[in-house]
Amino acid sequence: MLEHIKLAHFRNLISLSAADGKIEELERVALAKIAYEKGIPLDRLNLMLDRADEYKFLIPLDDSEKEKQLADMIELALVDGEFAPAERELINIVGEKLGVSKEALDKLIDTVTAAYRQANGQ
Repeated sequence: MLEHIKLAHFRNLISLSAADGKIEELERVALAKIAYEKGIPLDRLNLMLDRADEYKFLIPLDDSEKEKQLADMIELALVDGEFAPAERELINIVGEKLGVSKEALDKLIDTVTAAYRQANGQ
């Protein structure tokens, strides 16, 4: 069961990274690092990247998992140095589907963005 949740979460990250029509090299690197940390084999990662446009978001049931998934999505969106409108829109859609209020999502985006920029000297 945990394996299914981990893969669903990772598919969502891939779907987000492809939301602006392309997966940038920095996003690929970030996805590869996340895949490695989650124990996802390279061949599976490559297959998932090839099918990025086919994935639909799978909704987590647990509130803490919802927040973690949104925070991961926000960090991934920031990896290439810009928060593309398509990425922001997708995060907003996912937040709404997860039952997260607009205000709570905006606060999470601000918090994650500030922490990401501080950690990366921006």
